[in-house]
Amino acid sequence: MASTKMGEAVTSRALRTEFGRRLARQRLARNVTQAALAESAGVGLRTLRRIEAGEPSGFDSVLRIVIALGLADALISGVPEHAIRPIERVDSPRGERQRARPPKTSEASERWSWSEPP
Repeated sequence: MASTKMGEAVTSRALRTEFGRRLARQRLARNVTQAALAESAGVGLRTLRRIEAGEPSGFDSVLRIVIALGLADALISGVPEHAIRPIERVDSPRGERQRARPPKTSEASERWSWSEPP
């Protein structure tokens, strides 16, 4: 479970609830009805109501609503772009990482013999 800067636990439910509440406030600030937003976003009215209530929904539906409210830039800025640092370019001639690999295990766990099961 992740935590915020203030140390409180963050769950997917809490994040969905807060995200839905904020979307609803943005919609109301623009004086847009749920029906009008659902239509312009291309999602069902029930889907919009579920998202605003913090209930589970499809990511594509959330994206459509965010785009319809004109908040796409705000959403994408929430995930910072990772830029390779110059020192990483020097240390790794292969350039930017394309895959993640599991951490190396200790030598003690790798040692075994034919007489022992792995």
